[in-house]
Amino acid sequence: MENVLIALYYVAAIVVIALHYMGWLADRGLEWVVYVIAVLLFPMLYFAYLP
Repeated sequence: MENVLIALYYVAAIVVIALHYMGWLADRGLEWVVYVIAVLLFPMLYFAYLP
C-alpha cells in the first residue's frame, strides 16, 4: 500500500510540473499547487524510506 501512495505522489508531481510549464496553473491562479507539492516532497521521502 505504501508503494502505491508513493507512486500516486510521483504521478501527481509530474502532472503538476507539466501543467506548470504549459502555463495552465498560472492562467487559473493555481501556482500555489507547485509549492504544496514541493513542501510535501520532504516528509513523503522521509517517511517513505525510513528503515
